[in-house]
Amino acid sequence: MAPSHPTLLRIFEAGLAAASPTEAVRRAFQEREVTLELGRDRPHWILAVGKAAPAMAAAALEACAQRGLHVAGGLVVGTSQAPVLSLLDQHPGDHPVPGVRSRDAADRVAAFADRVGRDDVVLACISGGTSSLIGAPIAGVRAEDLSSLHALLLGAGVPIGRINAVRKRFSRWGAGRLAAALDCARVIPILLADVPNEDPSMIGSGPFSPDPLEAWHVERILRDAGLAIQVPLSVASTLGAMRAEAVAETPKPGSEVFARVEPPFIVGNSAALDAAAGEASRAGYAPVLLSHTILTGDATAAGRVIAHAIARARPGSCLIWGGETTVRLPEQHGLGGRCQQLALSAAETIADVGVRASVIAAGTDGHDGPAPSMGALVDAASWRKSRAAGADPGRALRRCDAYGALLAADAILPARDTGTNVMDIVVAVRER
Repeated sequence: MAPSHPTLLRIFEAGLAAASPTEAVRRAFQEREVTLELGRDRPHWILAVGKAAPAMAAAALEACAQRGLHVAGGLVVGTSQAPVLSLLDQHPGDHPVPGVRSRDAADRVAAFADRVGRDDVVLACISGGTSSLIGAPIAGVRAEDLSSLHALLLGAGVPIGRINAVRKRFSRWGAGRLAAALDCARVIPILLADVPNEDPSMIGSGPFSPDPLEAWHVERILRDAGLAIQVPLSVASTLGAMRAEAVAETPKPGSEVFARVEPPFIVGNSAALDAAAGEASRAGYAPVLLSHTILTGDATAAGRVIAHAIARARPGSCLIWGGETTVRLPEQHGLGGRCQQLALSAAETIADVGVRASVIAAGTDGHDGPAPSMGALVDAASWRKSRAAGADPGRALRRCDAYGALLAADAILPARDTGTNVMDIVVAVRER
């Protein structure tokens, strides 16, 4: 293990801590004290959906209790059944592709909305995974076609922002439709962002945000991704009907359905990166350079760019990126994930250049693709160690089979449930 490895892990953990769902809710309550005080005499409801839903719901319950606010009830939709939360109904959805449980969860959301009274306060805690967990189709779209659309977009390497721009249009509660269902209540959105630029209209498919795009924008996204002719029939026909104004468009900016929705409180990748940079400075790295360009695009190419960047940096430097790359799977592919692919690519370039450097790339939700890994931590020796252990890292890189090659190099970070999801963190250091 390189001397920098324990420090790199601490830097990553500092970023995770800053994106804690509990911390996000605590800060949101502080920022929205005035609104909460104005609604003190009204019933409060908690709606938490996403991978971080149980933690956010628990934090919201605690914050309400501390302020003496009456919680009338609520709903929690996560990836699995969470520990019992008093007063709140719970239901698991399907992820990453919506299924039967997701449609059941969407029905539970409808029942929840029906229980909320005029002028009640809804604390809407939304995190990554929401799009799938309550992923039921709008009228005219078959449920299996919505699932196929999710799988098609995810498998084609389409950036997450564009994925959400497409799928939310066909989702029962996406693109501001949940705001429309709750337009009698005062809604306080608390968002844990898993998308670039922390755009509320894209987080969880924007259930409480207007959709600025028109049907023709969605058609262009599908054409640019080479998916237009692969879209399921009911999706394509509904999109065409929207274009022809035969089916209602999504709620747009200025719509009255958003009149009682408070400005969202958002915690995302930027908060995690700031905390990681602070920990790197405390560890003695200088300079610490935090990229303000969202990390996107092909994971293999990104790994090479990051490796070259740290190779050019002076000894003792730390470079930090955040975002979410993509992997376009070949027909014959192996096991891995975007962070593993990026790390393996970086390991190859670091070895070629011959510089003493290390790179950690990991998902803040604790998972990276279908492999049992959250990412990887590589250095100048990782490529050689992988080959010495009998793996073929070059072939693994071409086949998107990074997990085995990195496991052979003892570079895999095991998967774990972190309770949050604010995209990925990548940190590179040049050894002193």
